Amino acid sequence: MDFESAKKRVSELTEQINYHNERYYNRDSPEISDYEYDMLLRELEGLESQYPALVKEDSPTQHVGGDRAEKFSPVEHAVPMESLHDSFSFDELRDFDKRVRESVGAVSYVIEPKFDGLSVSAEYRDGVFVRGSTRGDGRVGEDITENLRMIRSLPKRLSEPIPFLEVRGEVYMSDESFQKLLKYQEEHEEKPAKNPRNAAAGALRQKDSRVTEQRDLSIFVFNIQQVEGVQFGSHKESIDFLAELGLPTSPFYKKCADIEEIIEYIGWIGENRGSFDFPIDGAVIKVDDLALREELGSTAKFPRWAEAYKYPPEEKVTVLRDIEINVGRTGVLTPTGIFDPILLAGTTVSRATLHNEDFIKEKDIRIGDEVILRKAGEIIPEVVALSKRGESTVPYEMPEVCPSCGSPVSREEGDAAVRCTNTACPAQLMRNLIHFVSRDAMDIDGLGPAVLELLDAQGLVHSPADLYRLRAGDISPLERMGEQSAANIVAAVEKSKKNDLSRLITGLGIRMVGQKAARIVCAKYPTIDALMSADVQALTAIDGIGSIMAQSIVDYFALPQSRKLIESFRELGVNLTEPVAEVKSGVFDGKSFVLTGTLPTLKRSEASKIIEQHGGKVVSSVSKKTDYVLAGEAAGSKLDKANKLGIAVISEEEFYKMIEN
Repeated sequence: MDFESAKKRVSELTEQINYHNERYYNRDSPEISDYEYDMLLRELEGLESQYPALVKEDSPTQHVGGDRAEKFSPVEHAVPMESLHDSFSFDELRDFDKRVRESVGAVSYVIEPKFDGLSVSAEYRDGVFVRGSTRGDGRVGEDITENLRMIRSLPKRLSEPIPFLEVRGEVYMSDESFQKLLKYQEEHEEKPAKNPRNAAAGALRQKDSRVTEQRDLSIFVFNIQQVEGVQFGSHKESIDFLAELGLPTSPFYKKCADIEEIIEYIGWIGENRGSFDFPIDGAVIKVDDLALREELGSTAKFPRWAEAYKYPPEEKVTVLRDIEINVGRTGVLTPTGIFDPILLAGTTVSRATLHNEDFIKEKDIRIGDEVILRKAGEIIPEVVALSKRGESTVPYEMPEVCPSCGSPVSREEGDAAVRCTNTACPAQLMRNLIHFVSRDAMDIDGLGPAVLELLDAQGLVHSPADLYRLRAGDISPLERMGEQSAANIVAAVEKSKKNDLSRLITGLGIRMVGQKAARIVCAKYPTIDALMSADVQALTAIDGIGSIMAQSIVDYFALPQSRKLIESFRELGVNLTEPVAEVKSGVFDGKSFVLTGTLPTLKRSEASKIIEQHGGKVVSSVSKKTDYVLAGEAAGSKLDKANKLGIAVISEEEFYKMIEN
């Protein structure tokens, strides 16, 4: 490739990699596999090596891909949290070993699994955990102290009061926890996490630490960044010391005398990785002698004393024998492929989701075809491509009627989903009930999936309204139930009758209408009768309600079974009104606010309520139409944009003065 062609290709690769960095590091929502990303980066590295004049300071090869999120305070890393250079073959590992030995002579190495999670720092003073942060761009990360406190495997107090210790580790989601999350997301028809790494990263970067706690994350610690009061000569000594302090260190790390022993151990890890309860995508090789590490130093991005070996994605060919259809909470028909069983990444695989009709047509796969399967993130089986067309196969067509209730199905223009048109479909009932009683909806304690399944099996519930007809005598005879448990459930159901209308609307599971949208709609239409009478035009006029969501609401209440359900709620004493927010003054009439940063005394929800009580509204993004930006500590890009647009920026103190005046 000549210089001009290389220059053009470098520009293309830089744009692609930056886009995928944004998806991976900042949104926790990658669009390509790790292997595909690695190959793009490898190609860019090769071109820059061939034409050094094309290397720029902002090239993806010169820095770690993440940025600090605005919602967290910045943490500057005293010791940079570097990335690792990747090898994809044993010959490349031997080249790494050769470079090391040519620089410092004979060395020994320590090998560890390469975890597929989110890299973090944890700091301890006098043996007590005081701060946690993400890697970010390697030099500045995000303060996630409260979220790290929610990880049970990270000790909050060490076994010895070390004056100061900063360790680096990897937060991950175990296979068991990930499967539980997928089941929850399936039951609530949420977009499923692509892999444990995305799920862990998303959970760890939540503003509400309670969400982090619910995701059941874990951590392995694999390096000392800084330490006071103790010294080490080797990496293995330091890891052994961390284990003595009670920190969860890398399992089966091993000291090896030479690169051939390393390669042999990499093979062992690869053969057994399918049996691990934590996700790995490779192995890490580190020079053991810490003095030699200092001598070897680092490049702009990578340490010269360490190398990562990445396992290639394992793919196998199998036969698609059948396609099953599952019906979700909102009536979505999801196809699942049934395959000849194969051993893939350590486990037997015989099923994989085919997502929707468009996916099947795009891959052009048919029953009887040979297809290529792999595991995304080493966990979720997925169809990669057609391998070989089967004999006499025909294109697959989605059913025209629901396999559960026989009602017609439909697919709206622009929507990939095929849906059952019958909201009383039995297949939807259980998922509807689980959603109805959930925390964001009617929040009924004691009615978990297991109890709801027992009630359904006994024919005690045929719709959410039947929950309000239950008596303690109906529940107590059920398996694992008793009189006290039954009484508690009935009391919780009775209590939920007093919930605001917006919680009921959330619980109905109207397509595209979640908790936030329900509150917005009910603020405008505070009675169920007013809401049921609203048309698309009136609903669309509400700030925050789009035309598709408005049509979904109108379509739902146009169904006879929906109106029958509402009348049942009315007869059973369920509250069908929303409290009207008290407007204390009109000082903010017609004014829009954007909130950013951490306020001294107010939570954002509290500040929002005060603004609405005084006639204003809160919007999520800064624009020329924004009147005020209420800014607190560590305000980020929203503050910058407000200053650029000349929008008034006020503090909490100034905010209160405006109300007083």
